[in-house]
Formats: sequence, structure tokens, C-alpha cells
Amino acid sequence: MSAPAIDQAPQLVARHIEPRNGLLLAVMAAALGASIVLGLSVGAGGWNWSIIEQLRIPRVLAGAGAGALLAEAGLAMQLVLRNPLADPYVLGASAGAGMGAIAMLVWFGGLLWLGSVGGALLALALLMLLGRRALASPDDEAPAQLILIGAMLSAVFGAASTLLLALVPDQSLRGAVFWLVGDLAGARFGAWLCPLALVLAGALGLWTRALDRLALGSEHAWLLGEPVHRLRLGLVLLAALATGAAVAEAGAVGFVGLVVPHVLRMFGVVRMRQQSWAVPMLGGALVLAADALARGVAMPYELPVGAITALIGAPVFIVLLVRQPR
Repeated sequence: MSAPAIDQAPQLVARHIEPRNGLLLAVMAAALGASIVLGLSVGAGGWNWSIIEQLRIPRVLAGAGAGALLAEAGLAMQLVLRNPLADPYVLGASAGAGMGAIAMLVWFGGLLWLGSVGGALLALALLMLLGRRALASPDDEAPAQLILIGAMLSAVFGAASTLLLALVPDQSLRGAVFWLVGDLAGARFGAWLCPLALVLAGALGLWTRALDRLALGSEHAWLLGEPVHRLRLGLVLLAALATGAAVAEAGAVGFVGLVVPHVLRMFGVVRMRQQSWAVPMLGGALVLAADALARGVAMPYELPVGAITALIGAPVFIVLLVRQPR
């Protein structure tokens, strides 16, 4: 395929199957709006305004922001690794963020955001370092090798988190365990997450042309004049920041970054021009819906939202894995 043809490939595909911006925006807005209403209404107390103001609004903001950030991180890592199975949870970034947050809690009694972002960055840096040969290889099995490396890093960071939990005071242990699985019950500063998700969506929107070319392969992007190494570095930093911020507030909510980009691609959303804003909207809607289900299915008890997203995401992961040709 010639360079002009390569450059036009995403546009040629999108011309036939990509939904119109207005329709897509309406669908995403409806999904997000319905999830927000559901998140504000479900739970003991019904539509009691004091409960909504003090507990549910911060929780809804945290859920929407965390879902948007995790979806953006998943999209970024799928572009870097050229694999639809890439996800912060699968690659160990969420586990690294959780370990960093618990370490800061044990040793400093706070600064969870700093530890979480640092842990996610450490995990992704190790992934890129250990998988640098696979990442540079044109072999079709290279992305699968990176997924396996990420899974092992996730196991290592998960084991480290388990060891650190032994040092957590007993009165905080149950909350820490629920938080590691993914829990919005203690979310109080979710208003930070939504503006951050908007900023990162804007960054992805600025790179749309370059990222469309990168999605065709690093060699094609390089031949078309794109700074492949800088793009990958920027995407890794974006994924680390997004994952760390989301985990610090909502815990290790899994598989959001896997499910959301894949669902959008199933409906023809393949270009970054649309994915850059549709992914965070659908990610926020997914986490809010999962949180409402976690609160309402066993009232007055609350289930961890991460368990609900895992029940959704794990089967999707298995289906994608089975459908991979190699």
C-alpha cells in the first residue's frame, strides 16, 4: 500500500461505517445522562436531597471521572501496544497504582494521589522497558508478549500490595481491601477527576491525525513523518496519569479501558476524531451504571464496583482473546 493510501485508510473505512457526529453525541449524552440520574437515585433514602448533596453527588462525580480516565488510559495503551486486549488493569498499571497508594498510606499516612500516579508510571515504565524488543518487532506475536509481561507485572504489584496490607491498621483494613477491588463509597474529591478527564480528552483530540496513523502501525506512521517515539511516550504518560488519578479516588476498577474502546469500534467509531471524546463519555457512563448496580442489587449492603466491571469485562476479554488469530 502506498503512503497516500495508508494515510487515507482510516478515512476510507470511516466513510462507510462511522456514525455521524450528531448521532454519536446524542447517544453518548443519553447514556451518560441516564447513568447520572441512576447514580443519584439508587440507594437508601431515595431522593432525599441532603443524602444526594452530601454523598451521591461526590460519588457520581468520582465515578464519571474515574470511568472517563480509565477509558482514555485503555485507548492510549491499545494504540501504543497495537492490541485491543491492552487495558490498565490487564497491563499492571492499576496494580502498580494501588501498590503506590497503599505504600504512601502506610509510610506517610496520606498523599495517595502521588503514590498512585507514581506506581502507575513505574508499572508502565517497566512494561515498556521489559518489552522494548517486542514493541520494536514487526512480528504479530509481539503485542501478545507485551500483554503477558503486563499480566506478570500485575501479579507482582498485587502481591506487593497484599504484603503492604499487613501493615494497614485494623480499623482501615476492610476499607483498604474494598478500595483495592474498586470502590466509590469513600470518594470525596471526585470533582478533580472530571476536569482532568476533559484535559486529557483534549490532548487526544489534538493528536487525532497522528494517532490515526499510529493505529496503522509504527512503521507506517514513521514513513508518514510522525514522531513515533514521542507519540508513544506521550501516550504512556497520559495513561499513567489517568490510571493513577482514577485509582487514587476509586480504587482498581478493572476492564473499563478494555470494554469501552472495543464497544465503540463495534459500532464503527474507528477514528480518533470521534474516539477522543466518545471514549471518556462512555467510560463514565459504564462506571456510573456499574456503581448503581453495585449499590442497588443487595441493599442495604454495597458491593465493590470493581467486581461488577470485572463481571462485564472478563468475558469480553475472553471473547477477544479467542477471536485473536494467533
